[in-house]
Amino acid sequence: MAGRRPAKIKPGQALTEASVERLRPGVIRTVLGLGALVGGAVFSGVAASAAGDNAANASLGVIMLFMLAVALLGPLVARLCAALFGLLLRGGGASAALAAANSRTNARRLASAITPIVLAMAFASTLVFMHTSESRIASEQLRDGITADHVVTDPAGLPADAAARAARAPGVDAAVSLLDTQVLVPVDSGGETSLQGAATQGVSGSGAQLAKVEDLDVRSGSLDRMGAGRIAIDKTLATSAKVEVGDKLPLYLPDGTEARPEVVAVYGRGLGLAAVTMERAALAGHVTSAFDSTLLVRGGEAKPLAALGEVTDASGYAVEQNVERELGAWANYTMAAVLGGFAVIAAVNTLVMTVLDRRRELATLRLVGSTRRQVLRMLHWESLLVSVAGVALGTTIAMITLTPMMRGLTGESPHIPPLLYATFAATAVSLGLLAVTLPAGAALRDREA
Repeated sequence: MAGRRPAKIKPGQALTEASVERLRPGVIRTVLGLGALVGGAVFSGVAASAAGDNAANASLGVIMLFMLAVALLGPLVARLCAALFGLLLRGGGASAALAAANSRTNARRLASAITPIVLAMAFASTLVFMHTSESRIASEQLRDGITADHVVTDPAGLPADAAARAARAPGVDAAVSLLDTQVLVPVDSGGETSLQGAATQGVSGSGAQLAKVEDLDVRSGSLDRMGAGRIAIDKTLATSAKVEVGDKLPLYLPDGTEARPEVVAVYGRGLGLAAVTMERAALAGHVTSAFDSTLLVRGGEAKPLAALGEVTDASGYAVEQNVERELGAWANYTMAAVLGGFAVIAAVNTLVMTVLDRRRELATLRLVGSTRRQVLRMLHWESLLVSVAGVALGTTIAMITLTPMMRGLTGESPHIPPLLYATFAATAVSLGLLAVTLPAGAALRDREA
């Protein structure tokens, strides 16, 4: 479609149009861009009113539509950015003022450089800061949720009678072993029902005993009623599955067996601990390995527990879990690096080709009296404008995407580490300056030679 008109146009007319930039973007491009912009705003509202995976799924539509809008409305966005940043550049001397004028006049050229930076910043920020946000909330919930004095773990699985042996140790007030697994829960997904995996802990003791070693932050109901056919679930899962205390929750056990336990409590620390809490006996016959992975002990000394496995305290256990979570985040970081890397390469290529295409313009500036340093300084200001505009737009899209997503998944705002964000922004600006300086220096040397 893009090549249809150039293929029919006369060569002379094509050269004439190529030498002067069109001031108005195409009607079809503008209409599609405005449609994508409106669609992104609508999806943002849907994501803000949803919860759980529904919010996350809607947020993916937000980032895709807004980035499409930036690509389609690039010339208009670039002209607006040039006008806004041009006000600041006026105070930077003749080179900065000339850079602002060039940017306003050549909005299409500016847009072709801004768009890849927006894509890199938006994608990388969304993927990485989604993980940092979830990791921070999970770490806080785990730290506040484990109230046991001692935590016993064994990668190969704890002895079958670990909880009973720990309970007989001197001074022990409560000993509860946990069987970690996952169940599938039907949840509403945009009007359709889909199965969502939910981390599950099978508890060896009663709900009252569990409350002594774990603080699940119960919001409604009571853990005391937990038992055969009665479970407790996280508030986010409850919202996604549209159930409350007293309702039956249909779910599938690890071997596919269907069950409909009653929800007797809804709690708030499911991200750091487990989204579903139920009695161990209901899970034991439906898992591949029925060995418990964790033993939580309240009271007593650590030495008698050493025979059962590796013993640590609540803070040490939280640190171990956080390290494992960070190691498991490599997929997100790798995807962010790959997507961001491709976008950065596109941005650098665009900037390099733009500078090389302007060799006649740069030579003219030298002929009218501009020094080599003044020309390079003008290009540096243009590169800075492109980089800052791309970073600002990409950050805005990422925040519009992350805010409803994180509020739906965690109930809190996204967490953005300042140093990590500064690294992203500094990388974009530095590469932009480098991509302009090297080809510009070479072009000026060739002209002078």
